Amino acid sequence: MAEEAQENAREDAVVIPIGTGGRPGRGTGKARPSSAARNLAPAARKPAARKAPARKAAPQPTPAPEQPPVAEEAPPREPTRTSDRSPLPGIPVGDWLSALQGAAHEVFGDDWERRLAGLMAFVRRRLEGDYEVDDYGFDRELTERFLMSALRPVAEKWFRLEVRGLDNIPAEGGALVVSNHSGTVPVDGLMTMLTVHDHAGRFLRPLGADLVFKLPVVSSLARKSGATLACTEDAERMLSGGDLVGVWPEGFKGIGKPFSERYKLQRFGRGGFVSAALRTGVPIIPLSVVGAEEIYPLVGNVPSLARLLGVPYIPITPFFPWLGPLGLVPLPSKWILEFGEPIRTDAYDPAEAEDPMLVFNVTDQVRETIQHTLFDLLRERDGVFS
Repeated sequence: MAEEAQENAREDAVVIPIGTGGRPGRGTGKARPSSAARNLAPAARKPAARKAPARKAAPQPTPAPEQPPVAEEAPPREPTRTSDRSPLPGIPVGDWLSALQGAAHEVFGDDWERRLAGLMAFVRRRLEGDYEVDDYGFDRELTERFLMSALRPVAEKWFRLEVRGLDNIPAEGGALVVSNHSGTVPVDGLMTMLTVHDHAGRFLRPLGADLVFKLPVVSSLARKSGATLACTEDAERMLSGGDLVGVWPEGFKGIGKPFSERYKLQRFGRGGFVSAALRTGVPIIPLSVVGAEEIYPLVGNVPSLARLLGVPYIPITPFFPWLGPLGLVPLPSKWILEFGEPIRTDAYDPAEAEDPMLVFNVTDQVRETIQHTLFDLLRERDGVFS
């Protein structure tokens, strides 16, 4: 009986498809499909319109073939010459040559051809190694052509050098120029070299400190410009050979002193330059330089960093390092260089160079001469920049 009841229940059950919302039938139970179902169904294709049969056009008479135009014979083309070519299209070569000639005239002046030829010859000699240097590495041609030419505009236009006492520089023979040292950076030495070269027609051979010849690039330039190590042996050898030697006895104490102590000479060391002059019998020419103290006013120093880098001092000026590279530009102060009357040493016996008291007296005489001249020049000066 139970089995017959189950059979009757299955036959009476109504099958409801999944997704019909619990109602029998298709989808929503409506006769018309929903909009979602219509969107899923592919669009019905419309029957293509039937084209009307094309009518046959009446036959047209065939036109007579046209005769091709007779081509005119082109004139023969001249070959292109190398001289006709130009770096840029549309600019004749003659215009380029005129522009280059005008530029050379502006740079080298009226005799630009001769000066340009000399420059090319100089470059060729340098590349071939056809130049001379002396025992100390001094290159006269390089110093005169490049170093002096580079320094001359700075001296004339920026510092406006005024030179006095040129008659005190001997035209020939050995002599020792002793000068005060100042300016934070030893620019005064370069200006003195240029002044002696342009106004006296001689090369000044500077005596430099050890640090100058330890720097990688500066040492080579110093040697080629005529500098040598500040030692008694080299100084005596140059003076005996008739050279004009320059020395700055204050050393780094002079160029590294604070701005508040400007134009106050520091100690002149042990007087080694005086001993060299006494042994060789050459005159000592005191030189006083005014204006170099103001190009880099030294207002501070960093001793710890200086010791770390192995240099005498790290300068701090009102513009460096605050303005970066712009702070390295020197101020355009007005310079005055005065060469004093020579102090003769030929009256002494060379053996007296070993007398410390004599060396001290002559050293003090040179120092006092430079100091008094500095004070006189400062009183005469109208202003720092005028």
